Parts: sequence; structure tokens; C-alpha cells
Amino acid sequence: MDRIAEFRRWKAQCLSKADLSRKGSVDEDVVEVVQLLNGREQFFTTSSCAGRIVLLDGGMNGFDVQKQNCCWLLVTHKSCVKEDVIVALKKASGDAVLKFEPLILHVQCRQLQDAQILHSVAMDSGFRNSGITVGKRGKTMLAVRSTHGLEVPLSHQGKLMVTEEYIDFLLKIANQKMEENKKRIERFYNCLQHALETEIITMSHPKEKIIEKNTHRKKRSPEKAHGKCIAEEHDEDLEDGDGDDDPGISVTFFPKDY
Repeated sequence: MDRIAEFRRWKAQCLSKADLSRKGSVDEDVVEVVQLLNGREQFFTTSSCAGRIVLLDGGMNGFDVQKQNCCWLLVTHKSCVKEDVIVALKKASGDAVLKFEPLILHVQCRQLQDAQILHSVAMDSGFRNSGITVGKRGKTMLAVRSTHGLEVPLSHQGKLMVTEEYIDFLLKIANQKMEENKKRIERFYNCLQHALETEIITMSHPKEKIIEKNTHRKKRSPEKAHGKCIAEEHDEDLEDGDGDDDPGISVTFFPKDY
């Protein structure tokens, strides 16, 4: 089967399936991004989560909390208050863990070049843990991820191990991370629009692109040469940690398709 035709079949099958997530629908903060991607012929989203604060009761396994084997005590995609966590903790019988999880978005791309465009947008928007994988049958997937998560144990065998004051402190941090996550999603959406518009112009005028590139190669900055969307914030505002992260593409070949 022709590669493009097969990609179209995969997209039609994926988008026609029912949403089997716990929520059953796309999160509000990432709806526009999902619609923009699914509206382009070279992309479709396979899963997404806009970011959330969760309280999990993971049994008696200490730090080894597996979501599929635990009880979800609290889940919110908005800011969280201490009172809600305290109430939820009363239901814990094992090792409860408070987590903030930033945006996670999986996008299947028609070809590697399409995935590279999204990877560049993700990196420029602060999602510096993003990467590309390529399956045996040619399925090219981009995962948009960030590293500014949070995971802190609060109880052990149902017994609260921290003070309410400390829980309040943790929630302030988690809520700040939630706000930063929303800013990155908005930045990703704006940069994605710019990148896709630029791609359309480039495809419509390929000769002009080549002439302009050869004429101004020495004058253009590295950012412009790669078509990057430059964020107004400094790099340290985009990602916790060192600003010298390697923005290279990570391509993994699996022995069999997933």
C-alpha cells in the first residue's frame, strides 16, 4: 500500500475511535492544538493530556507507584487547594503521592520531515523532553513532553507523613507549574500556527525560497535559518535547569511495530 494512503487509513481509524481516556474528552487547554493538528493532512493526535495535578494511592509499594494499579484520589486540570487534598488523603490506605504532570501530546506524522517541524516547535516552546520515534512499518510518532513535573510522597500505609503547612507549600509549587504549563501550551499553539503557515508559503514558492536562502545565508541568524519561532521569555523561563539542552532529533527504531 502507498505510504500516504496507509497514513490516511491510520488517521481515519484513529479519529473515528471513541475516546477511552478517564475523562472521555480532550482537555480544554489543549483542544485548539489538537484541532489544529488534526485539521492538517500530515498529522493526527493519538493521545493528549493538557497537564494535571493528581493524588494517587499506590498501595504499599513506597515510591513505586504504578497508575494502572493504584487508586486515583484526586485529579484536576486546574489549580488545586489544600482542603481538597486533605479530604482526599483521608481515603488513602497505602502510600499516597502528589504529582503534577505537564502536557503530554502524541502525534503521528506522515513522514519524518513533518515530525521534525513539530519537534522544532515543541523545543522552542519549552517542551525540551520531546522526541521522535520511528516504527518498523514507518509509523513516525512525535511525543511533546516537558521535564518540569513534580512527584512527592505524602503518606505511608495510610498515615500522613507531612504537615498541612507542607502540603500547602507543595500546592503553591504545583499551581505555579500548572500556570507555566499553560503558557507553554499557548506558546506551542502560536509557534505551530507560524510554522505551518511558513511551510505553506515555502511549498508555494520553492524557487524564491532557494534564491533567498543563497543570497542571505551569511546575514541570517541561526534562529531564522531554522525557521524558529522565538519566544519572548528567556530560556531559563522556558525550562527548569540548564539552558544548553541538546535540541537534536532522537530517532529510535523498534524491532517491531507498536
